[in-house]
Amino acid sequence: MEVLKAIIIDDEERARSSLKALLRDYCPAVELVDECSGVPEGVLAINRHRPQLVFLDIEMPEYSGFELLGFFRDVDFEIVFVTAYNDYAIKAFDVSAVDYLLKPVDIDKLKAAVEKTQKKIGSHNMQARIDLLKESYTAGQFNKIALPVAEGLLFVDTAEIVYLAADGAYTEVWLRNSSKILVSKKLKFFEDVLEKRPNFFRSHRSYIVNINFIKKYNKADNALTLDNGKTIIISRDKKAEFEGQLKHNNITVG
Repeated sequence: MEVLKAIIIDDEERARSSLKALLRDYCPAVELVDECSGVPEGVLAINRHRPQLVFLDIEMPEYSGFELLGFFRDVDFEIVFVTAYNDYAIKAFDVSAVDYLLKPVDIDKLKAAVEKTQKKIGSHNMQARIDLLKESYTAGQFNKIALPVAEGLLFVDTAEIVYLAADGAYTEVWLRNSSKILVSKKLKFFEDVLEKRPNFFRSHRSYIVNINFIKKYNKADNALTLDNGKTIIISRDKKAEFEGQLKHNNITVG
């Protein structure tokens, strides 16, 4: 398997040393060619070494990790962010399909990140993923989500999602234009990502529905009819929670 040339960019010397040791001991497919304490130094190192992979901290003095890509016209390397825990940041990474590692770095997750990077090399969509990540992370909300499909990634406005349906280890994402996208993520992934968006509700173990596309709510049958004619069932134990969420969205329940 091809050896990946890599660079670490992190202002914390201890963090760099720890990651360097883990890469040396557990990731033989990675050749660490440089380590840097900030973005300007990192930009020079990337231009000099032309790495395939950059491990990048987000919060650093002078420049944030997000600003790194502003120094490049074409981004031809993958980025794995290495960051301290932040609940919203995790969702931002998930919706943008950008890999991340939490400090302190877990060995198995590091190895998994390296393996995923090897598969992504040459995908040519790093800039789009980082733009979405930056928008989501800095705004505290996200309006798009990157969906992994056979050809790569499809960037979809969440406002265009009508409902999501479980399909084993996959999820069907149905859009306003009646198209269906089959995604290799379980429905629980989308439930976690969308939990802070009040217009999405998991009405059943098999469905998440966008409340904005509900045409009719049949209380007797615990059923929703959507604008596209699809009928979605509400689990009996979810009925009170659903009506509460309708009120939260300023929708009167008679």
